[in-house]
Amino acid sequence: MRLQDRVVLITGASRGVGAGVALACARQGAHVALAAKTVDPNPRLAGTLGEVASQIRALGREAIVLPTDVRDSDQIEKMVADTVGHFGRLDALVNNAGAIFWSSVADWPVKRFDLVFGVNVRAAFLASRAAIPHLRKQGGHIVMMSPPIHPEAAPGKGPYLVSKIGMTMVAMAIDAEESAVSVCSLWPITAIKSAATENLGMGSAKDWRTVDILADATVAILAQDPRQAKFRAWLDEDALRTLDGVTDFVKYRCDPDHEPGPWSIELVDPTWKR
Repeated sequence: MRLQDRVVLITGASRGVGAGVALACARQGAHVALAAKTVDPNPRLAGTLGEVASQIRALGREAIVLPTDVRDSDQIEKMVADTVGHFGRLDALVNNAGAIFWSSVADWPVKRFDLVFGVNVRAAFLASRAAIPHLRKQGGHIVMMSPPIHPEAAPGKGPYLVSKIGMTMVAMAIDAEESAVSVCSLWPITAIKSAATENLGMGSAKDWRTVDILADATVAILAQDPRQAKFRAWLDEDALRTLDGVTDFVKYRCDPDHEPGPWSIELVDPTWKR
């Protein structure tokens, strides 16, 4: 129970990585505040906040549901205030909500640009700013689901990666500015099975890992002493290897007979090697 009685606020928590992180934190003893837009079932996308909350409560932990459009600054402020009002504290914020769109710059619609920046870097900035005063009180963590920085990744994904790398830069700044708040970014080495990978045609099961690898890496990061931990743009394998001594990643395969290649890390650092 590495996160016993800590309070973790997670955006984009109705499905995918956010739901996986929420359940992993609950299994380690945390109470969880779940924020996302999806409250009612969506025929196109499985998962709701209520379903995730029920699974957390079945583990014996407490969960609250916070319907939130992270593009709305007032709703972001209310999300953090309601979390602290209910639990009396906040120990960690996971900025997981994200919007993805890929295109050349010349073909990138302005509305898509605004959506990607609003859901990614702007929302992460707003949520972090609102959370910092509460995290200072006992020491806390912020985790950004964002990558290391590598310019060769830009073609075809420029604005998207700028928004994601912007999250990493915000993380670096907060970590340097706040002595009691540890801020890191976290990014997968392989593609992760999700609605995005399936809908965008990012390979098949043999190319994917489950959300559990990011969930377990998040727990490893949150289990550190926030007053001692320093900023790092973690890759999921490196976080698990360095912090928890994990060297076997077979259990995270979607296809048990195939080890996924380093698909997504090639987007951010083509020189990286296992």
